Amino acid sequence: MKTAFRLLLASSLFLGAASQMKAQNPEVTHNTWTSGASMPTALVAPTAAVLKNEIYVVGGNNGTANVADVQIYNPVANAWSTGPSYPTGIQSASSAVVKNVLYVFGGTSDGVNPTNAVWEYNPKTKAWTAAAAMPTARWATEAVVEKNIIYVIGGVVNASGNGVIATVESYNPATNTWAELAPMLAAKAQSAAGLLGTTIVVADGATNGQGDTGDNETYNTATNTWTSLASDPTSRFASCFGSIGPKLYDMGGQPAPTFATDFQLSKDKWTTTLAAVPQSTIFPASAVYKGQLYCIGGWATWEGSPISNVQIYQP
Repeated sequence: MKTAFRLLLASSLFLGAASQMKAQNPEVTHNTWTSGASMPTALVAPTAAVLKNEIYVVGGNNGTANVADVQIYNPVANAWSTGPSYPTGIQSASSAVVKNVLYVFGGTSDGVNPTNAVWEYNPKTKAWTAAAAMPTARWATEAVVEKNIIYVIGGVVNASGNGVIATVESYNPATNTWAELAPMLAAKAQSAAGLLGTTIVVADGATNGQGDTGDNETYNTATNTWTSLASDPTSRFASCFGSIGPKLYDMGGQPAPTFATDFQLSKDKWTTTLAAVPQSTIFPASAVYKGQLYCIGGWATWEGSPISNVQIYQP
């Protein structure tokens, strides 16, 4: 009888602990979208990066003008705060974080002329400081970090419709210096880019002649070479994107603002059966935090009004 009681008690304790553990660590529901608190100011074409467990959303266009706003989203509290303003109104810049310092590259203040300005933000001083300017002034670039070096890729040098370039330049924050690298195989801008392992993947993008491409290529930082990969079955630009685990996720964009895909480098293969983006998004800000992709703002329709949505994808 005592033995049976001990077994029953042990079983009850185990089930209770398991139940408590499950409550503390709820199961992840994969391939799903959820919503976060809306941005205080709706924006199209801001840039975003994760700094000290918060997502910094810098610049963008509010439908009337390019702004210098810095809106900070805390994913844990699901709340927004305001950071020190960027030095100038800007849209279509790119950004990256190295050693808890946020760097913002290029962009355009008037939608016509590119800038080569680089500004860094240190959360300790809460101030923006000018860094060494990019060799090539441009907007609509992508910035990817590998071993504390930031690679600024592609972009636009003028608003003529034929100003898209394949230029790649790397920035070393430790020495505040730039290097020119091998260009991409295709000239493109506003692509989806990320680091898979130690390899940079750059998919899709806007092209000269105001078209779009599914071009997909990989950059080897050790050999300074580009290699062609399987093209995106749905070519587009200005999507929400980010690398999580072994895959690059590519969501929305023009002309497929709800289409969701991922690319796995090891298989050189695209998956096109992911859950669609709930709210169409074009030119949003993108950030990856703790294994989830955050798609912030953008246009719901081409040249429509900016939206304030925060859409969160769980792979």
